[in-house]
Amino acid sequence: MRQLSIPGAWVQEPEVIPDGRGSFHEWFRASDLGAAAGHSLGLAQANFSSSRRGTLRGIHFADVPPGQAKYVKCVRGAVLDVIVDIRAGSPTYKRWESVRLDDTDHRAVYLAEGLGHAFMALTDDASVLYLCSEGYNPGREHGIDPLDAELAIEWPRDIAPLLSGKDSAAPSLAEAEEQGLLPSYAQCEAYYARLRAAGPPAPGVLTGGRPLSPAGR
Repeated sequence: MRQLSIPGAWVQEPEVIPDGRGSFHEWFRASDLGAAAGHSLGLAQANFSSSRRGTLRGIHFADVPPGQAKYVKCVRGAVLDVIVDIRAGSPTYKRWESVRLDDTDHRAVYLAEGLGHAFMALTDDASVLYLCSEGYNPGREHGIDPLDAELAIEWPRDIAPLLSGKDSAAPSLAEAEEQGLLPSYAQCEAYYARLRAAGPPAPGVLTGGRPLSPAGR
């Protein structure tokens, strides 16, 4: 797990082991995430999306607490994944960082509660998995325009963005702040402290308490 420039965001860069049958890699390990974030990821929901080239999903976020932490991986094709610090009062407020997720390097990203998330499909049939700390709650979910000029996210210039009607109508960051939609950095830090107080998982143990084993690889 390598921490990104935005506090609360990490990229997982696995060792991919190829052989005559194909390849193997570990795309999630609870103890690694726990050591990085200081707490475990309580898995409440797993999502899957398939997107044609140019599809732009986000910027999405949820009210904190409890928010919705995400662990995201592209299992087919490639996407440009973007994490945005939308926590009002954060030292890195308005900063964004992008990571290419694809089926070659097999990176994954983790973003803490309160951070904004978006991605653009760089290939057709780009397939993305999300592990989420909380289930979908429409009353607590919000969006920000991913093409907001103030954020100036550097999406690929040679790909026309394809947005849903909901994402197209999302407010700018300034409008979301004026409407009181953004999570505050203080609220997020207090929530992270509560999660850390519960402690990370024991080394080599999954959330359910089963020891990790290479037997099934």
